Order: sequence, then structure tokens, then C-alpha cells
Amino acid sequence: MRVPQFSVAWFPYSLHSTKTRVQVNMDSPVKTRNRRVAVDPATVPDGGYAWFILLSCFLVFGLTFGVIKAFGVFYVEIHRYFETTAAGTSWITSIAVATIHIVAPIASALSARYSHRSVVIMGALICSIGVVLGAFARNLIELYLTVGFLNGFGYALTWTPTVTMVGMYFERRRPLANALASSGECIITFVLTPLFQFLIDSYSWRGALLILGGLQLNLCVCGMLLRPLKTAREVTCMSEVKAEEEGLSLQLLPKEDLDEIKPSFQVDKELNTSGGCDQDPITTFLEDPEENPKLTKDYARSSRRTKLRTKILQYVDYTLITNAPFMFYSMFGVFAALGFFAPSLFLVPYARSKGIEEYQAAALMSISAVLDLFGRVFFGWVANLRLVETVQQLTATVILLGTVLLLCPLASSFSELVAFSAAHGLVYGATVAIHITVLPEIVGVERFGSALGFFMLIRSSGGLLGPPIAGFFIDKMDNYGTGFLMSGVALIVSALFLLILHQMNRRNQGTVTKGHGMQMDKVERSLRVEEKEPDMT
Repeated sequence: MRVPQFSVAWFPYSLHSTKTRVQVNMDSPVKTRNRRVAVDPATVPDGGYAWFILLSCFLVFGLTFGVIKAFGVFYVEIHRYFETTAAGTSWITSIAVATIHIVAPIASALSARYSHRSVVIMGALICSIGVVLGAFARNLIELYLTVGFLNGFGYALTWTPTVTMVGMYFERRRPLANALASSGECIITFVLTPLFQFLIDSYSWRGALLILGGLQLNLCVCGMLLRPLKTAREVTCMSEVKAEEEGLSLQLLPKEDLDEIKPSFQVDKELNTSGGCDQDPITTFLEDPEENPKLTKDYARSSRRTKLRTKILQYVDYTLITNAPFMFYSMFGVFAALGFFAPSLFLVPYARSKGIEEYQAAALMSISAVLDLFGRVFFGWVANLRLVETVQQLTATVILLGTVLLLCPLASSFSELVAFSAAHGLVYGATVAIHITVLPEIVGVERFGSALGFFMLIRSSGGLLGPPIAGFFIDKMDNYGTGFLMSGVALIVSALFLLILHQMNRRNQGTVTKGHGMQMDKVERSLRVEEKEPDMT
């Protein structure tokens, strides 16, 4: 009987056992080809170059969501220029926010296929072109397509890969790192809000959009800072296996050796697949009818399906839709998005409707941004202490945020609006600082990239409908305060899903603890039985 010979080139482990030594024939005529492939990520650094990744994410947050928060200054001018409704003007922001969420899975897949750096640079060019084209828009439809869709598409390609890289580079300090990165949204909002008002007064809203388009080219620099965490090594791929002489038969190996070899076969198969090798040795052997006459078409079809599924999972982990905790957290994201973006868009118009002058109204956004910054850093540091579960902390801050928004219509004077802006910024920062941190705790770091993409996709409906729904109530009631009421109710509803998620986590922990206790009881009983048995020696 002829059996195939295996070269040690593709054995990651030596074939040795305490009972049996296996001789491997190294003289087999095997053609090999070297490829550089990605292997498992290195140890999470939590420092060093990770701080440059954090700096990149800091600027990306500011030049994406920071611009969206400061866009309320443009809202007033565009609303006047085109003489449209509040809901019609708000679609510009809502389309951009929804596009960010919808395109996030595509950004995750492109990052896995190519690189985070190239995807971010491409996104920077797209959003810059979109804003520049928006400066020449002749109607709202063209603003929807440029400042809304194109700009949001570019934001998704820059924001999603950068946040994913922060999750890869930080583990022990991840809550604090996410808080510091997201603080870029606050600081740059603080700077951009009065700057946009000045640019609009000096060059009109069209000239201000042109300058904003040039400013967003700095996102290309953010992409250049991204450096892959994965390393590469040479992997030998077998393109042809010839069994001309007697060699090693796996059926002759003891069970202990087989248990040791099987993981190495799987590891090598994954390396060969990711490296783009033409064939791997085991598949070549199994699919050779002369060597294995029992091979059937069903097995070949099943093998192809398995390979296709593995290849898809490298880019998009679609199995997340069966993860119940992840889906509940995504529903929280939908209702939270209904209330996240509308207040920032309507704060300046609300202040102007109360008779506040334009620069004082713009200053309200800057005050909110300062407290937002403090809230993100402080509560991110608190989350890093692990004093309470992150889900519990997030639930408390979301309820507080909804309550603050419900109280907003009571504010009418400038001092009252300053107090509201400060309270809203503080609690909003506390919420945003940790809501992304919860995601890797639910699905694990290895699935964080796909989970972030799916989470943003599911949350897109809330981001798309939030500002227009608030604008609808504003048009009907002729009062900007009703938009804040809608946002507050949506946030309190989102907190209910967090409460359900917390109960699921407690139930799962109880099940694990109970199972561990039963195993310990079995071990203790077995030890007591051994102590009672007489010594027969």
C-alpha cells in the first residue's frame, strides 16, 4: 500500500511522543513556494506606538463627528437661503449620519481585504470632494447627495477603521483610550463652531464649505499614521505533493500523536488559505482520486462550502446576528441614535428662536463641547477602574442624558441655556466615552471589527430618522423645544434595552458559576473517595 509522504516544511510541531518516535522522510520530491501571510496579532502593546494610533483616532473623531455637531451653524444659513422647512434642512445631517452607519460594515470588510491605512486615506479624499462639491449646490437635493451622502461615505471609511485600530492596540487601557480618542470630537467642535460662524460671516456658507473641504484633507495624515499590528512571516506552501516512496501514515500514529498533529494541520491550512497558496497538502491528498478512491462529490461540495464560508468570515462575521446580547445592544444603539444627533443640530436654532444673538448661540456649542470633553475623560477613567460593570454605568448615563433633554424646553434665557448646554455636554460625554467600549466586552476583541460594522449598520436607522422626526415635530408645533422632548424620550427607551442586556449578563454569569461549582464538587467527591480507599500496596 502506498501512503503519502509529508515534508516537515509544513509541520509546525515535531512529531515526537514519549511512547513513540516517528521518522519523517525528508527526501520526498515536494515543490514548495514561499508566501508572506498575516499571522496572529502580537501582544497588545497598550503603549508605545499605540499613542500615535490614539492621536490619529482623536483627529478623525474631530474632523467627522465634530464637524457634524458644529454643522448647526450652517443649518441656520442654509435654512434661510433655500427658505425650506426644519425637517427638510435636517435631512442633510441625517443622511450623513445614516451613511456613516450603513457603510461601516463595508469599511470593515475593505480594511480586512486591503489595509486600514489605504481605506482611511480613500475616505478622506471622498469626504473632502463631497464638501467641496456641496459648496456649489443649487438646491437641497444636491446638498443631500454631496454634504450628506458623499461626505458621510467618506466619514465611514475613515472613522470605522481608525476606531477598530484603537481597539486592537489597547486592551488594559481600552476604556480610557476610547474616551481620549473620542474627546477629539469635543475639542475640535469647541474650535470649529465659532470658526464656522466667522467663516460664514466673512465668505458666506459656500465659501465656508470650501475651506472645510480643504481642512478635511488632514484626514489623509490620520490614515498615514495607522500601522498594522499584525506581523508577517514566511510560510511554505505546497503546490504539489508526490507520493513516490513509503512515508508516514497517519493511521499508524498513536492517539496521543494524532491529538498533537491535528491542531498543526488546522493552523497550516488557515495559513495557506490566508496566504493565497494555490493548494494545501491535505486538500491535495484528499482530493486525489487515486490516493483516496472513497472521495465523493458530496464531500467535495461540502469542502468548497466550508472554504467559502471561511473566506467570507475573514471579512464579515455575519454570525453576529445570532448573538442575542449583541442584537439587544444594537437595538439600544437604534433608539440612542434617535436622540444623539438632533440636540446638537437644533441647539443653535433653538437659542436663536429665544432671541439670543448669533455668536452667543454659537458659544453654547463651545460650552457643551468643553463639558463633553471633561465627561469623556473623567468617566472613561472611572470605567477603566472597573468599579461597576460598564453596562451599568452606561445605563445610568443614558437615563440622565434623556432626563436633561426633557428639561431643555424650560430654558429660555442665555444663562439657563448655558446651564443646559453644560449639563448636556457632561452627560453626553459620559455616555459616548463608554458606549463603544461595551461592544468588545460583548463579542470579544477578535470580532470587534465586524461587530462595530454591524452595530453601526443596525444603528443607521436611528441616525437617519432622528433629526427629521425632531424637525417634523418642530414644524408641527412651531417650537424647537419639541425636538429635544423627542430625543429625551428616545434615549430613555434605549436604556430599557441596556437593562435587559444587564439581566442577560447576570444570568449567563450565574450559569457559568453554577457549572464551575458542580465541577468542583465532583473533584472534591473524587478526592474523598480516593482518601477512603485502602492502600493495596
